[in-house]
Amino acid sequence: MQGFRQTWHRGARRTAYGSGLAALLVALAAGGCTAGGSAGGSPTDAKQGDPALSLPAPGKYRTLLEPCGAAPRSLLKDMLPGVASLAPDQQERALQGTPAVTYDTDRRVGCSWRADAPDASHRLSVDIERVVSYDSTVSDADRAKQVYGEKQQAAHIPDSGSASPSTSSPSSSASPPASASASATASDDGTPGAPDPADSPDSADPANPSGAASGSPSGSDSADSSDESGDPGAGGAEPDLQPRKLSGLGDAAFVDDVLTQSGSATKNRTVSVVFRTSNVIVTVTYTAQPTHPDEVPDSKELQDRAQALASELADEFDQ
Repeated sequence: MQGFRQTWHRGARRTAYGSGLAALLVALAAGGCTAGGSAGGSPTDAKQGDPALSLPAPGKYRTLLEPCGAAPRSLLKDMLPGVASLAPDQQERALQGTPAVTYDTDRRVGCSWRADAPDASHRLSVDIERVVSYDSTVSDADRAKQVYGEKQQAAHIPDSGSASPSTSSPSSSASPPASASASATASDDGTPGAPDPADSPDSADPANPSGAASGSPSGSDSADSSDESGDPGAGGAEPDLQPRKLSGLGDAAFVDDVLTQSGSATKNRTVSVVFRTSNVIVTVTYTAQPTHPDEVPDSKELQDRAQALASELADEFDQ
């Protein structure tokens, strides 16, 4: 009889446990259906597509220009006066430019040109970068603003103050200096100089777009370089030609002007025009180095020509 009672109690406990478990499963199933909402309701899980958490729209530009072909030949001849004395086939090769070596032409492209003559050497480079944001809360255009701001800060150009209007074409009234004389002869071997690898826009880490890739001088160079002849301002430029913001060129733009002393005691001037259009940043770098130590490259001429090329590239993006 005692054995029967023990067996009965164990059976009763199993029955109660099974009934409780079944009730719990029914309650969980009912709660799961309620959490999912009705057919007309929206899911509460953000991973299911909460509209309030949508990602920023991608940048306006998804591809880039072909920079070697975007620069007008007529303007290149003005900026590289040394090619005028070359044979036609050598002129063609010099004006074609040298494309920068990049691994993703939808993210970054560049081109460089160089022309040497007995009285001066001219170097030109174009760097075009499509900025992509990897932060889900920051759009490509906003990230490009940040990168552009870093470049402007590195050039020691204040963000406040009015911007000077951009020059759309080279000044026709300015007489070319000796370094830009049309009577310049070819270099010793009769061919244009090979592009300096350091001039390549892709020679710097793409993660650091304000570096040597764009060819723009650092802010410390701008601050330290001064004309030994006593001309005012950075690089010896006239007050209205100082490094400054520009208006009418892309969404934002500035020009930097640096005069430095090279190892051969000659002075070379580098003008950089940087502009942003939506999520793309373009840098035009133009350098002139005369062979005579008494020659100083003309700041206005270099700035006018660099701005003219930048305006041409900005128009290409607007088309």
